[in-house]
Amino acid sequence: MCPATGEDFTLTLSRVCTGRMQVFLDHMAAHLGGRGCILVMDRAGWHASGGLRAPPNIRVALLPPYSPELNPVERLWQWVRRHAIRNRLFLRIEQVGEAVDKCLAALAPDFLRGICRCNYLSN
Repeated sequence: MCPATGEDFTLTLSRVCTGRMQVFLDHMAAHLGGRGCILVMDRAGWHASGGLRAPPNIRVALLPPYSPELNPVERLWQWVRRHAIRNRLFLRIEQVGEAVDKCLAALAPDFLRGICRCNYLSN
């Protein structure tokens, strides 16, 4: 999601690994069309893998180790956990994904921009 505009891109995948992260990047690049972006990521193994190739229109910025508070999208994930999955009983793991997807789909760009705004990213 873009903290400046509230535009978001979501792709739900069944697991995390370098291959799935590559699928995400490729789909995100297609979604962006000719536009470019900077994608801020932590240093999870599938984010920092030498096998991961960012498309030409996506520049990856890896955060310093152990600094999730610098990633604007972490604020969104905290909100989603609190409002979509906390204190609920899910009988199947797929139900968790469905609840998160439904929650994300209902969020407006203005809300996303507000929750992920960081002063250090201002123009």
